[in-house]
Amino acid sequence: MRYLYGPVHSRRLGLSLGITLTPHKVCPFDCIYCQLGKTIIKTRKRQSYIKSNEIISELKEFLRSPALKSAAVDYISISGFGEPTLHSNITHLIAEIKKLTLIPLALFSNAALFYDPKVRRDVLEVDLLLPSLDAVTQDVFEEIDRPAPGIKIEDVIKGLVALRKKFKSGIYLEIMLVKNINDSLEYSYKFKEVIDRIKPDKIQLNIPVRSTTESWVRPPDKERLLEIKHILGETCEII
Repeated sequence: MRYLYGPVHSRRLGLSLGITLTPHKVCPFDCIYCQLGKTIIKTRKRQSYIKSNEIISELKEFLRSPALKSAAVDYISISGFGEPTLHSNITHLIAEIKKLTLIPLALFSNAALFYDPKVRRDVLEVDLLLPSLDAVTQDVFEEIDRPAPGIKIEDVIKGLVALRKKFKSGIYLEIMLVKNINDSLEYSYKFKEVIDRIKPDKIQLNIPVRSTTESWVRPPDKERLLEIKHILGETCEII
């Protein structure tokens, strides 16, 4: 299949069937830690990158296959090889997926486009939202996520705050911590101030453990991770 992958075991979701809505590495960011390598098309332009009917056709095929019966899939995950909210028809795809199955639907996003009210409306019907937030200041944001021109971290934060007010299901906020970039205790307190504004159901600390776009990327020490977890509070976990 071209647009479905798995099911795969996820540290965050259990057994997950993935769906990609973009070709390989079409994204508003070029994160230094990305395991998929450098972004090929760095953009915040929304369009129908993949035909919706082709994605739905593949999902129907999977749902009819013995693979579904042999695997107890916990979630269908919209994630894949780029930023899924770039797909301009994502709201239709979400609706069509939910017509086909009762398996909960999760959406992974780097949150780059949530400053746009339409994008926020487009994702309201998923069952679980997993946005990421790797920085809370523009300098660190540009160092770790390397966003497309014009994307400001405060707009990303405001978008997440606004989305939380409308989105009634779970929000699990992921923070990817990179040694000597966003893992200082001082910066963790800045994260805490922003997280208190967003009010996610969970905060999930992640570290780069696989191949990364930049070879020099390193995870923080375990002791530092535990210190940051303590600062961020009881809803924080290390994944």
